[in-house]
Amino acid sequence: MLSIENISVRFPSFSVENISLVVEKHDYLALLGVSGAGKTVLLEVLAGLLRPNRGRILLNGNDITHQRIQQRKIGLVYQDLSLFPHLTVAKNIAYPLQNRISSSRDIREKVDELAQQTGVGHLLDRYPGTLSGGEAQRVALARTLAADPDILLLDEPLSNLDVKLKSDLRKLLRNIHTSGKTVIHVTHDFMEAATLANKVAVIQDGVLVQHGTPEEVFRHPQTEFVARFSGVKNLFKCLSNSSSTADGLHKVMIENDVEILFLANDIPENGYVMIPQQDIIISESRVTSSAVNNLEGVVKEMILLGAGIEIVVDAGAEFVVSVSKQSQEGMHLIPGKKVWLSFKASAVRYVDA
Repeated sequence: MLSIENISVRFPSFSVENISLVVEKHDYLALLGVSGAGKTVLLEVLAGLLRPNRGRILLNGNDITHQRIQQRKIGLVYQDLSLFPHLTVAKNIAYPLQNRISSSRDIREKVDELAQQTGVGHLLDRYPGTLSGGEAQRVALARTLAADPDILLLDEPLSNLDVKLKSDLRKLLRNIHTSGKTVIHVTHDFMEAATLANKVAVIQDGVLVQHGTPEEVFRHPQTEFVARFSGVKNLFKCLSNSSSTADGLHKVMIENDVEILFLANDIPENGYVMIPQQDIIISESRVTSSAVNNLEGVVKEMILLGAGIEIVVDAGAEFVVSVSKQSQEGMHLIPGKKVWLSFKASAVRYVDA
């Protein structure tokens, strides 16, 4: 288990402040944030490349805050990979083994095992300069795994790869995790985090703003930043303070005097309301249901996304609704068509600014 306790790192123009996280054995943690948020700084502190100004790091109960990088059972794969250009793939993978294994035969066997695990067995005689991005990433993973780290740190491992290579590398990372490795993966892509990680931590301007399971973070964002970063499309600034209705609901006005009803406890001022696009029903006429939010609008745009379609509807404010291709064709949803939107009060979530 890795315990990060109140870690702060200060630079002249930027700081990471009071980061506290617990990473259990066999967790796959995705560290999410925009460029410059402090994600890589935290990785470098964990790896031992940077010393924190405050806080401590415990690995399996042992304080490693001031241990040298060579003493830590933590492996870091940088975004630029840092392979040795003058060594073959086999020698790159073997490099961390030379101080751990004395027998040349045993080293060769371990290199072959790691090459097989990472799918680079056919590349062992090649040099890094002749490899594709996906191949180089796999070699870098194999070399880091050769050191047998307790925790694997990955800095944007899927960036700059095409769709096919990303899919292949995701499968490899899942296999590495399933084999028993604890992984901390830095990314700015929430879908990448959602498909790989069982834990997510979001960092904004050097501060940890939310962490939990992907379901907790992406379905229940606590701030506007996390909501937008999670890909929420229907996020609207509240332009009036919340008021209560006779049946106990809260009511706010968003842009163009559009009224939204929702369920909540105490509501602070100056927040946002969020409606997941999959929770909005689109229909050709107003439907009779338990949904208290019913808005008439006009289809503005249709965006094809894989097997589904996003329908952009102007109902005073612009709402995005997810539908199947069959539903779009069945209702003849095309730009300019008048439609109705409906969603329950329980589907609306209030998030802080």
